[in-house]
Amino acid sequence: MKLLHTTIKNNVLKSMTRILDENREALLKANKRDLDAFNKEDQAMFERLILNDQKIDGMIKAINEVKAQEDPVNQIISHKTLENGLKVTNKTAPFGTIMIIYESRPDVTVEAAVLAFKSNNRILLKGGKEAIHSNKFLVALWHKALIENKLSEDYIKFLQMDRTETQAFLKNPTEQLDLIVPRGGERLISFVKEHATCAVLISGRGNNFIYIDKSAEWNKTLAVIINAKTAKISACNALDKILINKNIEDYTKKLKELEAVLKEKNVTILVDKSVKEILKDEAIISEESVWKEEFLALKCCIGAVENLDEATEKINKYSGGHSAAIMTTNDESAESFMEQVDCAAVYKNSSTRFTDGGQLGVGAELAISTDKLHHRGPLGLKKLVTNKYYIIGDGNVRV
Repeated sequence: MKLLHTTIKNNVLKSMTRILDENREALLKANKRDLDAFNKEDQAMFERLILNDQKIDGMIKAINEVKAQEDPVNQIISHKTLENGLKVTNKTAPFGTIMIIYESRPDVTVEAAVLAFKSNNRILLKGGKEAIHSNKFLVALWHKALIENKLSEDYIKFLQMDRTETQAFLKNPTEQLDLIVPRGGERLISFVKEHATCAVLISGRGNNFIYIDKSAEWNKTLAVIINAKTAKISACNALDKILINKNIEDYTKKLKELEAVLKEKNVTILVDKSVKEILKDEAIISEESVWKEEFLALKCCIGAVENLDEATEKINKYSGGHSAAIMTTNDESAESFMEQVDCAAVYKNSSTRFTDGGQLGVGAELAISTDKLHHRGPLGLKKLVTNKYYIIGDGNVRV
């Protein structure tokens, strides 16, 4: 797409905030159609589908935050003049066309589009069928904002395709595709990686761990675990696995306290063989694959480890590479954990629920990348660009 001046882009975003605010009631009616048609057995997905005035306020806030951020396009990364006289400047540049595939969350339709547009990328939105009415209405509002500023609707496009049509599109795109970002579970990610013919940036599963070191401050540990596990079970930054050091003081007593506070919050507990000796009423982890599973439910696993190295090894083997935390008063243990654990976000004495663009100071995010190329963690505005070299000469020839 043609490079747009920052003022033009910000004017579109200003229009969108007004249009979105003016159409609250109609948007909520569209969302109710989706909610009424949804099978509520999948509680996590149902929670992500719900829109209300607070969610709409959040959409407007996200747009305003992106509008206030510096334009990420044409920023100088490096500049040098070579001995042969060539002036070489490396600048940020848009990807081109980004496709995002996501499930349930209509707010992604706003956040993905605002980030792509401000970074001068065209975006193709492939939302799930469960949010069809909400998503179509939001895209129509985006088109109003574009038309109001004399721009083509083509910058933001909604794709309404079933699984077979999506597979065909990924294999043989009918239009330019430069980057695909799948936001969803293992099946969606595997499907996209199998069929895509362009770059794919993975927003992978959560399956986040907390390791309780032998020097952990216990009351803080319990508070962090309850927040990470129960505050929002549908979030990819929610806690699923707890590892506790067997050498912690009052190990048996603390395990039972942990069991009690989780039970109080209606959390189903699965335990390994070692923990089962103490928490006799809890179900044992029957298969190794459970350690790799993202629950998105009021469920967690508790396992015992001998030391920090064992905890680190287990996290690196089973986690989704999203977030992991250590609870400890030992700075050396914390530093070792944070250096050795292979996740996009690592924490000392804090809930994993902070792995979020807004919470980490990035602003609105396209996704939480668990990939290592081209970026890891929250995909905010500054990370939705690639780079381009500008070389200026005066008849230079290579010898």
